[in-house]
Amino acid sequence: MSTAIEKIISDHVGVKVHAGEYVETPVDLIYFHDGTGVLVFKHLEEMGVEKLSNVKSAVFFDHSIPPHSIEAATLQRYVLNSCRKYGISSIHFMGEGICHQVVHEKGYVKPGQVVVGADSHTPTLGVLGVLALGVGALDAAYALATGKLWLKIPETILITVKGKLPKGVYAKDVILHIVGSLKAYGALGKAVEFSGSLISDLSVESRFTLCNMAVEMGAVSCFQNIDEKTIKYLKDVGVHEFKVYFSDKDSYAEIFSFDTSSLEPQIACPHSVDNVKPVVEVEGTPIDQVFIGTCTNGRLEDLIEVAKILKKGKVKPYVKLIIIPASKNILLKAISLGLIEIFLESGAMIGIPGCGPCIGMHMGVLGDGEVAISTSSRNFIGRMGSRKSKIYLASPATAAASALTGEITDPRRFL
Repeated sequence: MSTAIEKIISDHVGVKVHAGEYVETPVDLIYFHDGTGVLVFKHLEEMGVEKLSNVKSAVFFDHSIPPHSIEAATLQRYVLNSCRKYGISSIHFMGEGICHQVVHEKGYVKPGQVVVGADSHTPTLGVLGVLALGVGALDAAYALATGKLWLKIPETILITVKGKLPKGVYAKDVILHIVGSLKAYGALGKAVEFSGSLISDLSVESRFTLCNMAVEMGAVSCFQNIDEKTIKYLKDVGVHEFKVYFSDKDSYAEIFSFDTSSLEPQIACPHSVDNVKPVVEVEGTPIDQVFIGTCTNGRLEDLIEVAKILKKGKVKPYVKLIIIPASKNILLKAISLGLIEIFLESGAMIGIPGCGPCIGMHMGVLGDGEVAISTSSRNFIGRMGSRKSKIYLASPATAAASALTGEITDPRRFL
């Protein structure tokens, strides 16, 4: 019995392998961004690499765009010049969006691939039936130079989710509930596979949210089975030929089951992603800033839900509402649907597609004593700025409702 991930690696290395074994597997795609790119290229230089392998590679400028300092601008220039030096032609410059979103919008990701990204949220791509691994800059540099990655094959945990989504409950609430239940170490060093009737009902966009935050349980990768919805999405981005893998029934290390039928809106409280409670338990907590976006929840369906709520009021005075679409493609669609006009009229600020204040470098960093509610994936101390600030994580709907009231608010009040 083998998991889908074991089967993918077996086909890549040419022999049957299992979890726990160490292998050097060929990779199909390598990508990184302006944040990790500096170290990736420094490692290549230190290794004396003059020519890269023939593996497809792509670079994205998304973490600090436009550059917020002279140092950032200088480092980004180094990354750009290094791309030219090594012949990397797939360069996605400032304003195109977040790497984990744009990389599949461009059709670079195909089911059955081994994908390596120099960023911890690379497992987001597991929605598309790939083995997606977030690695450090040195591993990424080695993969660029050799076309291979050395790794320990992870065991796979199966998480089945059944039921329907109650009013005001979204994929973000589901994954927050799961992370809160299994904790930040619940999948440490393992892969997570999502399945069940709810997963089948979710859109591909919502499924990305689940895989994105599987990392917050310590998972090294995430995987979801390909279905008709996935195939349609792939065809829409120009991907038509690929190989599909499925796990055998008895191949999982552990199985966990969840039912969302009675789930309420959830929120992760400071300062840990697994400090999760129903929103009603912290409702009324004053906030200073609301951030809607990131590779977790900056997609079009997220913005549509936000618009439904923001149409019903104005942002509370002196509350900063920052909305940043995950990609230029999403921004253009939001403009055509009239969403951006709704956001601006409500009092929101619209940012350039990218990571924004998620990493605490620019475009809305938090000051001492400030409290934010964010649709991002992490709320560690100092993540979005001051170490004396606090971050709550919630769905786009909960974030939008809170922007109107100036305090943490159950979105069902506006739905």
